[in-house]
Amino acid sequence: MKKTAIVTGGSRGIGLAIVRQLGLDGYQVVIFSSSPEERYKDTLQSLKDQNITYHFVQGNLGDHDDRLRLVEETVQTFGSIEVLINNAGVAPKERADLLEMSEESFDYVVGINTKGTMFLTQEVAKQMLKQDVKEGQRRGTIVNISSCSSVVSSTNRGEYCISKAGVSMLTTLYADRLADDQIYVYEVRPGVIATDMTAKVEDKYNKLIEKGEFPIARWGKPEDIAGVVSAFCSDKFTYTTGNYIDVDGGFHIRRL
Repeated sequence: MKKTAIVTGGSRGIGLAIVRQLGLDGYQVVIFSSSPEERYKDTLQSLKDQNITYHFVQGNLGDHDDRLRLVEETVQTFGSIEVLINNAGVAPKERADLLEMSEESFDYVVGINTKGTMFLTQEVAKQMLKQDVKEGQRRGTIVNISSCSSVVSSTNRGEYCISKAGVSMLTTLYADRLADDQIYVYEVRPGVIATDMTAKVEDKYNKLIEKGEFPIARWGKPEDIAGVVSAFCSDKFTYTTGNYIDVDGGFHIRRL
């Protein structure tokens, strides 16, 4: 019987790469996206061409009813949930100095990135606990896609840094709470990854790469993240929970 994975923000960028990789790994995948399915016809056809079984759910991660509907529809469609990939996230609509950040922007970013992730994970974990598990096997896997911004200061998008630091603590909290239930929780911290979110500041990151700020001197690719997620969801990490991996070209290394 195939296992089921939910990937939030799975219609493009890092999320899509994760959907594709997990599909190739044999999962049936639920794609949760804030945009309608019709927008991604070519992308979804490419998944079909690779014999990847998917189900598309449109909704807002920041909305309580949409989160509940996602879980209910996943179970109705595929019968169970074995994996949750918390990938969806937003950046501030406008970058502003920390002293000028608006409460509206803070609520928007934290409400989706942190609150939405918190309460979707809660609902999925409750569903996982209802499911039978064979002795010696894990009941479920949860992978949070946070960011190097969870520990790196950007004072012109403080709400994003705060939201991702919150996701990192969610990794620790849920790993602690769910370990006895054989649900293991991990985190991936991407660095500069080539997506539509980073395209807006392409020149800035190109200059940092040229200056040697990244030991591996290139842009990261969504597939770099997907490969790590695939490993976490495999049986290669069975005595590990609450851990994170930096996928940032070595940017986290402190140098003298």
